[in-house]
Amino acid sequence: MILHSQLSPKSLRSKIHSQDIRFGGNKKLRIYGLLDCGSGKRMKRENRIFFKDEKEALQNNYRPCGHCMREAYKLWKQRISDQNP
Repeated sequence: MILHSQLSPKSLRSKIHSQDIRFGGNKKLRIYGLLDCGSGKRMKRENRIFFKDEKEALQNNYRPCGHCMREAYKLWKQRISDQNP
């Protein structure tokens, strides 16, 4: 997990290009999604966080974005409703 504020623009581009960063998230809302998601692009920089993969985001208790990761979100929501009948 890497905070956006910890990266310079050059370092961020390098990590994305080398696929060290593949997902972005909102640390306040605890949501993660694809880097090109419109919702993610609108969030404040101080709330933005990056993940190497989905596993890392899920291990840190983030949920999938309902816009760019619709299928993963539906599965997550179903699991939550199954756990809390």
